[in-house]
Amino acid sequence: MGMEERLEELHISKETIPETWTVCKHAFCDLTYISPVVFLYLLKGCYIHGTCKATKKFRALQQQVHLVLHNCPPHGPAIFVVRCLYLLPIFGLYSEGFSHLIISALRRFLKVAITSEDLAEAKDLAAQLFLDIVRGSINHDAGVVVKVLETFDVQLTNIERVMCPLKEKDDCSIDTAKAFIERYIFELIECQSYMTAVTLLEHFSIRQSGQSFLRTMIQNIQFKAAEKWATFMGKPLLCSLVQEYVDRNMLSNAYQTIKKNNLQQDFPDVYHKCKESSLKKLAEKGCWDVAEAKTNKDRQLLEYLVYLAMEAGYLEKVDELCERYSLEGFLNAKTPEASVLRSRYLNLDELVVEDIIWVDEVSALRNATCHIEGSKVVGLDCEWKPNYIKGSKPNKVSIMQIASDKTVFILDLIKLFEDVPDILDDCLTRILQSPRILKLGITPNMGPDLKHAKHPSLNNLSCWSSESLVRFLSVGVLCDIKQLAHSYEDLGCFKHYEMLLDIQNVFKEPRGGLSGLAKKILGAGLNKTRRNSNWEQRPLSPNQRCGMLWTLFTRNYSKDLGLKLEYAALDAAVLIHIFRHVRNHSQTGDAEGHEKIEWKSYIVSHMDNPKKTKKQNIRDSEITKL
Repeated sequence: MGMEERLEELHISKETIPETWTVCKHAFCDLTYISPVVFLYLLKGCYIHGTCKATKKFRALQQQVHLVLHNCPPHGPAIFVVRCLYLLPIFGLYSEGFSHLIISALRRFLKVAITSEDLAEAKDLAAQLFLDIVRGSINHDAGVVVKVLETFDVQLTNIERVMCPLKEKDDCSIDTAKAFIERYIFELIECQSYMTAVTLLEHFSIRQSGQSFLRTMIQNIQFKAAEKWATFMGKPLLCSLVQEYVDRNMLSNAYQTIKKNNLQQDFPDVYHKCKESSLKKLAEKGCWDVAEAKTNKDRQLLEYLVYLAMEAGYLEKVDELCERYSLEGFLNAKTPEASVLRSRYLNLDELVVEDIIWVDEVSALRNATCHIEGSKVVGLDCEWKPNYIKGSKPNKVSIMQIASDKTVFILDLIKLFEDVPDILDDCLTRILQSPRILKLGITPNMGPDLKHAKHPSLNNLSCWSSESLVRFLSVGVLCDIKQLAHSYEDLGCFKHYEMLLDIQNVFKEPRGGLSGLAKKILGAGLNKTRRNSNWEQRPLSPNQRCGMLWTLFTRNYSKDLGLKLEYAALDAAVLIHIFRHVRNHSQTGDAEGHEKIEWKSYIVSHMDNPKKTKKQNIRDSEITKL
């Protein structure tokens, strides 16, 4: 690429380039008669006149310098770069950035250059530069020092060779190269520059007493430097590092160190304890398939995963794992009593839900639509098969749950779309675009993904402002609608909507998400262990055919399917009860005298024709009635 193209890449306008830029163009084509200082001033000019972002600018200039080093620099490319490094401190603020830039460019050059005749001489020159930096004659930071030593492969012999003339000249006792470097490393440690110190110790193969140094780094929370040092020193220190992690209950760090350095045989108990901790976190998130894969068919870990499923009340997962891996002794094991599980998690009986209706044929769909159109408020939720492959597209939405006061309809979208797409489009249009029905929603996967979020506590709802709580009940269902529209692009029902009130955190959402909010308002959270079930599996059970009605109180449906449907129904049904709390709060305020919740202003719509004033008037009148 020529200079003209380079200027374009750096966003440098040709009209603003002064005549002196002709020197720059010549310098980048031939360095034979260009001194390092002139080159650096020209490089600075390119940087100043460039208008693109810093990272892109750095990469473009690095590529340009890489090409320039092929153009006959005086005394060779490696020596040319060292001489530039000697001069760069006079460029003030540009010194550090340009130093890293030209060193990186030289590294790229050395990877492709067949030979570099000046490299041997450049090593000694780089060793001299190192001495001058350490002694304070040249001002470069420790990061540049490390890169110089690594790029030029400066060894103790090079430093010793540079120091010999100084010994003869001064005619006095001067430290050996090793002693000089050790003193410099000690100064770095005193300044707590542990990573730089460890890098230099490793580069020069200097081994010191490892235990105390390792403990010092860990105490100062320099774990990466400690791991680098332990890896360099060998297995005994790596074992000490693992033990330090275990003593501090840093199981994740211990596990990674054990796995990376093949220390499973040395720490079998710790390794399994770390694996079990990882499995427990995955189970709490509902990622059972990932947890199962993480066991690598290890029987001890599989048995622990079964115990986690039993503890969560996920009995169908217990049966599934026992059957797949021939695990005995669990099927007859004592499982948590239903009363215990009900006390831990919210269930549909407490929400006074009477029916769950599976909808997978035309007649059931039409009946569901008529029932829903007679409701003023409904809860919406969706489920789809989780995708654990990073960067891959999300799977198609499999089912859609719509809950009224006492009934939850679960629509098999995959089957209905294949069998009767036009009727499905018409029925859902009547629901989603109705200005008479308030649709409540939740954000998919909102609970476990907020592990590191910072937000107000749910311990006292009265401390929330009315605006904050209303914002919590807004915006999230749009994510479900977007996923639905992406999954079924041929349907128009998901492209427009009326009267949506979404449940999501807009104030950095409280821990636990919807489950946490349900626990504070309704007295119990939601069981999320089945959150990542395979909802594309058809049929969901041997009994699932021809649109069946299951009555919760008689429990006349299969256990596996019933539990899956109950989970699917819960998120939609609980929204109705949360909304009742918000609506009551908006009418009466709270005992502490806080303002009322003005939730009505957060209802959103998205229609093609904003001039539909009749529908808007209906919408406003219905909101007033709520």
